[in-house]
Amino acid sequence: MATRLTYLGAAGFDIEGPEHRILIDPFLSDNPAAPLSSDELDAPDVILVSHAAFDHYGDTAAIAKRTGAPVVCDAAVTAMLVDEGVPREQIQATTWGIVTEVAGIVVRPVECHHWSSGTLSDGRQVVGNPIAFIVETEPGVRIYHYGDTSFFDQTLLGRQYRPTVGLLGCTVPHELAARVPGPGRFLTGEMDADEAAQTAEMLGLKIAVACHYLSKDDAVERFLELVPTYDSTGTRQAVAPEVGDTLVVEGDRCTIEERSAA
Repeated sequence: MATRLTYLGAAGFDIEGPEHRILIDPFLSDNPAAPLSSDELDAPDVILVSHAAFDHYGDTAAIAKRTGAPVVCDAAVTAMLVDEGVPREQIQATTWGIVTEVAGIVVRPVECHHWSSGTLSDGRQVVGNPIAFIVETEPGVRIYHYGDTSFFDQTLLGRQYRPTVGLLGCTVPHELAARVPGPGRFLTGEMDADEAAQTAEMLGLKIAVACHYLSKDDAVERFLELVPTYDSTGTRQAVAPEVGDTLVVEGDRCTIEERSAA
């Protein structure tokens, strides 16, 4: 058995396990690095949305309406999906700690230090509680998606739930900075490379996967360098996929699948 994770850019992943397909934070239409369009995605069994930011919410409504896939998300994303015409009964709103089974997949929402805020078609603002997720795709493969969290002590999550693969933001997609209003300039994402590498140790990961970028920058390379320095096991694998790469997880290791020639 093997689990395959295709990196869609930003925090988006298309995860295919032996029995189920899980789509997380599908930001595609406005993603200049997207490896495919939302219409080209195979139908997922479930869509997980961490929060309402445009580069995470992305094409969720369009994919949900096209495929009928259920969505697990917070209150803000729920309101935005309903506003875009997704039936309410297709949406499972949840928050930290409320484990839910959807389409045969057990979804564990866990603590995420961030915010979730969006705008409806009539201009109203909606807010919710951002979510990180843990899902098991097959026995022994437990995937943690960071949900855009900032740095905090995740030792308890690691000890209790023992994720094996972590999808960890370590930078910011600089190509999208102009879409965020304000006079400042982003220097880091919600976690920087050092914080993300420490988070891999706190969670006790076997495989630490960098994300939250459209193209690799110095922070991504720094993450790859730092993961081994915090690794108390001496065996942790650090990976930074290019957008469009597929990681194949077998046991405690992963490889990057060779792409087919065009």
